[in-house]
Amino acid sequence: MFEEILPNIYKIEVILPQNPLRALNSYVLKGQKRNLIIDTGMNREECLTVLTKSLQELEVDLANTDFFITHMHADHSGLISYFQTKTSNVFCSQIDAEMINLMNSDEMWNNMHKFCLINGFPEDELYEAINNHPGFKYRNRANIIFQTLREGSSLNVGDYHFKCIETPGHTKGHMCLYEADKKLLISGDHVLHDITPNLMLLSDNDNPLADYLKSLEKVYELEVKLVLPGHRKIFQRYQERIRELKKHHQVRTNEALQILGKVPQDAYQIASQMKWDVRYNSWNQFPPQQKLFATGEVLAHLKYLEEKGEVKKDFCAKRMVYQREARSLWEMSFGL
Repeated sequence: MFEEILPNIYKIEVILPQNPLRALNSYVLKGQKRNLIIDTGMNREECLTVLTKSLQELEVDLANTDFFITHMHADHSGLISYFQTKTSNVFCSQIDAEMINLMNSDEMWNNMHKFCLINGFPEDELYEAINNHPGFKYRNRANIIFQTLREGSSLNVGDYHFKCIETPGHTKGHMCLYEADKKLLISGDHVLHDITPNLMLLSDNDNPLADYLKSLEKVYELEVKLVLPGHRKIFQRYQERIRELKKHHQVRTNEALQILGKVPQDAYQIASQMKWDVRYNSWNQFPPQQKLFATGEVLAHLKYLEEKGEVKKDFCAKRMVYQREARSLWEMSFGL
């Protein structure tokens, strides 16, 4: 159920059934006076069972335990209200703390619904997509009083002395923890070993891909010997992996440009033509919630290209369509 990664740092693999992520890595840091749990898993029975059993085996006293939530997504925040006690501090960034509580209102989901409709998502699929969205189904169900952290805030547990690093992109308020003496990075979903963090645009005011690339640059020069990510393998090849992630998004933006061609299309149409690393043979086989993730990611890349002046958008027939400029900056840079 758990393994010791470093002295007094344990990884609990919290299963995420029927989810391509497979599992969440929840980390438990045991201190002399207080413990810290980093991320919790979804608010569903399977996650609750695994985490409860592991914490019992580790003899974690929840009355002396605090929580750090790397970001708002339900696979990281769904069980906060179940495990926190009256004496627990729950740490998070200001932005994502607000979003975790906002997920319990209709406002966020209604805004998502409107934004997706405008960007071409079929209404008959959209209700199913949102109702089966893990953030909707498995979210934390009670409002939490958070202790908010910011860039440079300290978080100490036993012999570990972490600094908070704001790394927006995967979410607006994503936050990593860095231990300089031990060259240890708890990366949440910012840097993952063998999968790429999903970037979704859900508001025209944001530019998640630009934020993400800046955040990768921000942490690139850190001395890191070991990365403890939110999913999949713990790893060491830190800077190499960051370079791979940046290259992945270069390929993605170029693919979107090639698909767009000279014919205006909406984000849903573009997403249906992209190459996705999934087990489905065609777009029609994608469950609606997977189509939602894919369309949101395409929108993130289109927003990035729009801000760079490589595509333009227009509102036509109740939906937003995108069109390439005459020649993209990418093509000009290569003399095409």
